[in-house]
Amino acid sequence: MWISDKWSEYELLDCSSGERLERWGKHILIRPDPQVVWETTKENPYWNKANAHYHRSSTGGGQWSKKEIPDKWEIAYKDLSFYVNLMNFKHTGLFPEQAVNWDYIIDKIKNANRNINVLNLFAYTGGATLAASSAGAQVCHVDAARNMVSRARDNAKLSGLEEKPTRWIVDDCSKFVKREINRGRRYDAIIMDPPSYGRGPSGEVWKLEDDLYEFLKLCGEVLSDKPLFVLINSYTTGLSPSTLSYITQSVLGGKAESQELGIPVTSSGLTLPCGAACRWSA
Repeated sequence: MWISDKWSEYELLDCSSGERLERWGKHILIRPDPQVVWETTKENPYWNKANAHYHRSSTGGGQWSKKEIPDKWEIAYKDLSFYVNLMNFKHTGLFPEQAVNWDYIIDKIKNANRNINVLNLFAYTGGATLAASSAGAQVCHVDAARNMVSRARDNAKLSGLEEKPTRWIVDDCSKFVKREINRGRRYDAIIMDPPSYGRGPSGEVWKLEDDLYEFLKLCGEVLSDKPLFVLINSYTTGLSPSTLSYITQSVLGGKAESQELGIPVTSSGLTLPCGAACRWSA
């Protein structure tokens, strides 16, 4: 397991009965997590003092109950800074388990000793984009949601990276990659965090288990002749880490290593699994 254990401004205080108790900077949140299937004793007093609590609805979705919490606030991971707020479907605009991947990205780019061009697909609010940019790479950040790309640009400015060579693209990732193939553009590294399920602008259905293999084949056509790495994230329980490796090596050759991602839990000393990642190199 790759564990994000270098945080100072985020902490997973406890988890029980389908929920996480988290510290985001100065604010305490309670959010649902389907991986938390145990019912341990909730001894931490912050279970009763949270600033916000996301309650799932029996009919789907849910809503936040909150007190004494700003509309948005800042949180930092090492030299990177991000805005956090209470979003729909329990989200905050940041996945803290990805920090271990940010460290990997920075290390790979800094030690490449050459200019690196990175394509970040399904790039959300830009955690991986900021990591790559801070390490000196040129980055193309692509996401279909305009508000997420706007948030990513705000995070870049907050981190002092707004002047770095980054292209901010609002587009369907598959269609964008096809156009890049036709334009002859190539990238030394590709990062992707595809959704488990989604619908495109014309109603087309995306299901990760069914579509990842073909999408990865497509992305292989924009890799440069000297690729540095490919990083794939998955929150789909139906795709094990070993399956991610098998798919990636089948398409790209080279060597792939996949692990679960995790966050340490302060109360128990154990680690909460939070999806998986595959790291490929030539």
